[in-house]
Amino acid sequence: MPAGMKPLEKFLKKQTTALTRAGGFVGGVTDKASGGTGASRRRASLSRVVPFFRETSPESGQAREVFSPDSEDPPSWPSATGTGLVSVPSSANGSCSGSVSGSGGGDVRSPSLSSDEQSSEASLVTESSSSGGGGGGTPLPPDTPDNLTLSVLDSVAGKRHAHCRETLLDDFMLTHPIFLTADRFQQVLLQQFSLETEMKDGEVRGREAKGERREGGGGGGGREGDEETEVESDGAMDGAERKHAVLNVAFRYLDTYRELLQEEGERSNNFPKELYLCAVQELSRYPELVDDVLKLQRWTEILHCPSDEEKESRKKQVRPLFRHFRRIDACLQPREAFRGSDEIFCRVYTPDHSYVTIRSRLSCRVGEILALVREKLQYSEDQPVLPGHLILVAVTSAGEKAVFRPSDEAVFTTLGVNTHLFACEPSELDTLLPLPEEIHWTPGDSKLHDMSAEEVANQLVVFDWELFSCVHEVEFVCYVFHGEQSRWRPLNLELVLQRCSEVQHWVATEILQCQSLPKRIQLLRKFIKIAALCKQQQDLLSFLAVVLGLDNPAVSRLRLTWEGLPGKFRKQFQQFESTADPSRNHKSYRDLITSLRPPLIPFTPLLLKDLTFLHESCKTFHGELVNFEKMHKVAEMVRIIRRYRSSQLAMDTETSPSHLQTKAYVRQLQVIDNQNLLFDMSCKLEPKDT
Repeated sequence: MPAGMKPLEKFLKKQTTALTRAGGFVGGVTDKASGGTGASRRRASLSRVVPFFRETSPESGQAREVFSPDSEDPPSWPSATGTGLVSVPSSANGSCSGSVSGSGGGDVRSPSLSSDEQSSEASLVTESSSSGGGGGGTPLPPDTPDNLTLSVLDSVAGKRHAHCRETLLDDFMLTHPIFLTADRFQQVLLQQFSLETEMKDGEVRGREAKGERREGGGGGGGREGDEETEVESDGAMDGAERKHAVLNVAFRYLDTYRELLQEEGERSNNFPKELYLCAVQELSRYPELVDDVLKLQRWTEILHCPSDEEKESRKKQVRPLFRHFRRIDACLQPREAFRGSDEIFCRVYTPDHSYVTIRSRLSCRVGEILALVREKLQYSEDQPVLPGHLILVAVTSAGEKAVFRPSDEAVFTTLGVNTHLFACEPSELDTLLPLPEEIHWTPGDSKLHDMSAEEVANQLVVFDWELFSCVHEVEFVCYVFHGEQSRWRPLNLELVLQRCSEVQHWVATEILQCQSLPKRIQLLRKFIKIAALCKQQQDLLSFLAVVLGLDNPAVSRLRLTWEGLPGKFRKQFQQFESTADPSRNHKSYRDLITSLRPPLIPFTPLLLKDLTFLHESCKTFHGELVNFEKMHKVAEMVRIIRRYRSSQLAMDTETSPSHLQTKAYVRQLQVIDNQNLLFDMSCKLEPKDT
């Protein structure tokens, strides 16, 4: 059996180190939109998802050209397939004549990959580019965020780059939070909508004057005037065109971010209201806008007053995280997307392992959580003395501690599988210990013996699909590019990552708790069959999670158990291991997922790894200019995720008692995530000298 695998965190750290040596991270993180602290915390969260993910690539290959933020020369991004759209200030024109490539694209490969892995990763980027709707890359050269917005408006109006209008608009919608705040984007749209009103009279007078000059002039001068007018009519938009373009972009923005904007309430509802009022005032001059105005009115109602279905789904005031199920009826309900305003119950422990139960919003700040804890302790009989200054600490089952800042938000979804929150005074930090049930274990027979592999696999697939469907596509971008600085927190994506980690540890826990060798071999066979069924149903998340769980060093060292496995199952598991093999940048896995058709559930940690490589190996900004080719490639990866969910997975509706029992079991797995404890359990089952 294979040896232990390096954590993905080490691999990402190795990549960052290589970029630093190349000069790409002088003085901190290069990108404006990403915070160093948030990104590193997110990277630690990702490492918990694949705790034993193997990475064998040496730090070799041709060195990449990485630019320092302090460099005087701009990055030599490849030239664009199209011409420039909006004039760039003269200080930038001379130095930034290069743009981004349309077909080949900028090199986004990681310097920490071997040459074989680089070629594999390059093929992935090429594949994603060729599968996009526009064919090739984006024609937009590097430019300022505001000018990129104007270029998109020109494209929507059909004045420029009409052949790739849809791709360009989708690129911008999916990635603009990276380089342009939502408030600034909304402000630019409002300004552009009102701009034509202010300039209309002046434009008409100017055109009339030019017409008079053409009538009065003669010969070559007349022809010159005709050419000048023709060029202007091709490149400029009249008032109606400009307003139609602004409204179409606004509708696309509201449609893409609908759920996220509803979550923000009045803060985001002001934008469609202001745009609606401006549009109503223009109806007398532009009666052709009446349909758009009615549509905009409907959008203001949607954002301000949720539909009856949405109201019904929000009647349950308190919603459980899947790791906090306490009632069977709660865990049997279909999963819905979490929002920051959702309220949950959570236990917060004190150093003596007593606890208080608080009711809190999911996006609640740490300071608010501590205030709720202090209020509970004030009326607690077990707490005679009210504590002084409190801090909130996450304590893992292995005893590792992480202290949260008072300004941190939405900490609940960032916790590990068996990580608990503790409130204590700073002087008590060193005395915090994991809960006793996280340290000690009790041998026993697994409930899996009474369940069929088919039922368990079906429930894994259904639950994974529910979790994956809840993730907004923008959460992938926010997770990698913004970390904890993001305006919209990737709450549902973090739950998917937690689920992946949970399934891995569940496999190891069930096998290592089984004392009987024949029953342990039977469990091993059942898990291999479950992995095969998950793969057959195109749930690659649970498929690889089960395979990685069986590859856990504490399980793979059980020689007697593996020797008792029939040859058919050993051969099948070797094939599964080859699929999980990370060599050549996970070529086997990529070949597999390319051959599948939607609906399917991808291995989410690898998607985030690809986005991380794309982010950290290619600069987002040089000065005030945005590398929009990088934005195009990010959007292509998001569109790949969108295609995975382009059709609906068939859900089962069986309600037999055994079926519901299996469903409840799969949705509230009891696991041990302490690797040291798992290894001790393994050594007790099969000592080293056997």
